[in-house]
Amino acid sequence: MIIDTHCDVLMKLYMDPGRHLFNTKNGLMITYPQLKQQNSRMQFFAIFVPTDLKPGERFQAALTMVNLFHRQVIAPNEKMVMVRSRKDVLSLQEGEIGAMLSLEGIEAIEEDMEKLEILYRLGVASVGLTWNWANAAADGALEPRGAGLTKFGKEIITFLNGHGMWTDMSHLSEKAFWDALPVAEHPIASHSNAYTICQNARNLKNDQIEGLIAKDGFIGITFVPPFLNTGKEASMYDVIRHVDHVCSLGGEDHIGFGSDFDGIDQTVSGLSSFSDYGSLIGMLLRYFSEAQVRKFIGGNALKKLPEIV
Repeated sequence: MIIDTHCDVLMKLYMDPGRHLFNTKNGLMITYPQLKQQNSRMQFFAIFVPTDLKPGERFQAALTMVNLFHRQVIAPNEKMVMVRSRKDVLSLQEGEIGAMLSLEGIEAIEEDMEKLEILYRLGVASVGLTWNWANAAADGALEPRGAGLTKFGKEIITFLNGHGMWTDMSHLSEKAFWDALPVAEHPIASHSNAYTICQNARNLKNDQIEGLIAKDGFIGITFVPPFLNTGKEASMYDVIRHVDHVCSLGGEDHIGFGSDFDGIDQTVSGLSSFSDYGSLIGMLLRYFSEAQVRKFIGGNALKKLPEIV
């Protein structure tokens, strides 16, 4: 029963509403038919506002994506059920698929905590503090300055802690990661890989992975080719290498997958859409036990899912 902790379907629906439909087999990497076919248990849908939007436009874009989530993901598909906590996922009936909202980067709230509270009330269960660049909360992984968490960033994490929400550490600069980790009660990295295997600024170094494990966090291995290896192409074996490395650091009970489908232009060979999860599971079973693979594809994520209050 697959749980995937990151995709950008909502951004695709927002950017090109006439082209993409979630409930049909079309150009999206994740669709309702694919989720049914691969026996999905729950899928996270990220709210990521385009970087070219100006202040005053970003929150409206986030609200539009929430509306698209209900209009295209939930309403037309009888087995898609909005969930916002582990309890909700455990309550799903046979054949039902959970859909949970997350926020990727706090640009959408425009430095206004009330807007964050509105998104929480609309069902957002996980918040990534940054995308790649600096914002009011912290510096992102590609910001040359590499500064840490701001006072506003700490205020956001305090809010997330108080509501049992995930603090997503993917995309943070290294200093911001270490500033946030002691403050966050429910830290995860929804879509990040191992820096030791692939030296990309978006990946986590060994001590960061160990820090998340020590705080009972979660790491979603992602299918972004430049985060898997430094060559031109990536294979499913590269995904295995990252899984194996995190496990070697003690992460067997803390690892899963955050595909980043529909947020990527390049794809892993043989892993170009959610329909290929079955092939990945087959590859995993060549290297790990069935019990371990069950943890990786959803068991670990289920145990770590937020308990919203």
